Amino acid sequence: MKLHGMNFISKRSVRVFSPVLISWLLALFSPLAHALSLEGDFLQGGMVIGQTDPGDQVKFDGVTIRVSDEGLFLLGFGRDDALQHTLVVRRDGKLAEQRNITIGKRDYEIQRIDGLPPSKVTPPKRDWKRIKKETAQIKKARKLDDPRADFLGGFIWPAKGIISGVYGSQRVLNGEPRRPHFGVDVAAPTGTPVYAPADGLVTLAHSDMFYSGGTLIVDHGHKLSSSFLHLSKILVKVGDRVKQGDPIAEIGATGRVTGAHLDWRMNLRSARIDPQLLVPPMPVEKPEK
Repeated sequence: MKLHGMNFISKRSVRVFSPVLISWLLALFSPLAHALSLEGDFLQGGMVIGQTDPGDQVKFDGVTIRVSDEGLFLLGFGRDDALQHTLVVRRDGKLAEQRNITIGKRDYEIQRIDGLPPSKVTPPKRDWKRIKKETAQIKKARKLDDPRADFLGGFIWPAKGIISGVYGSQRVLNGEPRRPHFGVDVAAPTGTPVYAPADGLVTLAHSDMFYSGGTLIVDHGHKLSSSFLHLSKILVKVGDRVKQGDPIAEIGATGRVTGAHLDWRMNLRSARIDPQLLVPPMPVEKPEK
């Protein structure tokens, strides 16, 4: 595949991030590589890993973003982002490169969910204070802008089960149109293990939020984070460092739900991105003989 003037291997192999690919990336993204390179999913909900010279300043749509000591940076596109974006790289105070980036538009499903308690669809005034407080806690947990590049290790599914909800789908709750869904839902029994999809730092561990019930946030560096909602049990605490594959929680049916499942969401700065683009297909469980 060809992206912005450079040839790369397939998107699927990039999403898996095998050890061989990591070595290839590190070789490509060495201090000797002066060309700007971009690799990832150029579409609404997608994430792109960029590489430029160490010390360069990068602005994306006019906003300065973190560049690591190795010259790595991340771009993220939200569900309804515009299709045209601008990336500007400055080196030693001078314009080094400017690129106009075009992303693909996506079509989204409509998902109807009935049987929710009316108070969860339209909260009574007595719950507004609580909701506002919890929203502030979530925003604070996502503010960390750490130089760690844990995302380079790639991502795995945090739980196995049936995909019961997908990113971007328009939610109709009890017959009323509501905000779109920004995660991927994995339906599985309460108590099913949840594993860290990538290395990271725990920035929020809350046992009972109004909408999301048991809620956990893990930061992967560069203001990229994973959120895990509706948990029945949380096995880590704020400040813990986790490795990919570590057990971090258990699936539950807490908060605004109609059944046990994991809602996995990802944020890159202000963009809500699609976790499903970063992992291979959900493994299919083989029936026992």
